Amino acid sequence: MIQTATGATIGPTIGVDLGGTNLRVAAVASTGEVLDEEHEHTGGDFHELIAAIAHHASTLAASSGANAIGVGVAALIDGDGMAHYAPNLPMLRQAPLRAALVDATGLPVIVDNDANVAAWGEVCHGAARGARHALVITLGTGVGGGIVIDGRIFRGAHGFAAEVGHWQFDPHGLMCACGERGHWEAAASGTALGHLARARCADGGAPNVLARAGGDLDAVTGYLVGDSAKAGEVDGVAILGDYARQVALGFVGLANILDPEIIVVSGGLAALGDLLLDPIRIAFDHHLEGASFRPNVPIVLAELGAQAGVVGAAALARELIA
Repeated sequence: MIQTATGATIGPTIGVDLGGTNLRVAAVASTGEVLDEEHEHTGGDFHELIAAIAHHASTLAASSGANAIGVGVAALIDGDGMAHYAPNLPMLRQAPLRAALVDATGLPVIVDNDANVAAWGEVCHGAARGARHALVITLGTGVGGGIVIDGRIFRGAHGFAAEVGHWQFDPHGLMCACGERGHWEAAASGTALGHLARARCADGGAPNVLARAGGDLDAVTGYLVGDSAKAGEVDGVAILGDYARQVALGFVGLANILDPEIIVVSGGLAALGDLLLDPIRIAFDHHLEGASFRPNVPIVLAELGAQAGVVGAAALARELIA
């Protein structure tokens, strides 16, 4: 347990990680340790979803003594906990998520964007522990981000800040999944890595990667690029290097604007470790303004993995009872 400014102790809180596919709910100690966890497939309408979250949260609260709930959800969330838009959760459009969960559980609830929550988890209990200025970037199917400034999550005027994947990186670039052209996500996501690999294979420049797909161009994925690079195959290493430079240029732009003390990389592509991070670091140092005249900005792997959402949400919930 930890102590508040008044000397009171804070026990466990409930963390909820609500994604397009899975719902995870956990009782988390103030040290960041996950004490117990329940999960199920995300589905149903809004009322069914609220009932599922409330059931798991109430069960875990009763067994752990937790008395506050934090929720991270893949949606645009305002300061009142209203979900305005969730591309993969259609039941959460203009949905009063926080208010409904307060009514269903009788406990105080705080709701935030899932990337913000994961970033807070890494700052409180993970790779950015103790940092006051941090970027946590998720490289997966898309690109997500959380920004911590002066020891607090930066949410912007309406709660919608840190949609880092959707700034226009190249106005003539690939179409992003959101329907706009040239967003950073279109160049730096796992989906983008697959597009890059298929283009290289189509030009005859990646025979080893294509062979891993059984010669089927449509079966070429970013995962196969990673396997090829791990095996030291020249074409896999080259594709991953080109992809890493696109990631690094986004990091450079964000670092020039926000001046973080650390950048943490999470998501599925983080599994490649230094095979991906080393070329990112090289390109980042090459392009960052005045890199040789300013403190180094470490680019490191996230530590919390799949538990970042529930741990970060539970840490956020502590603010309700501190």
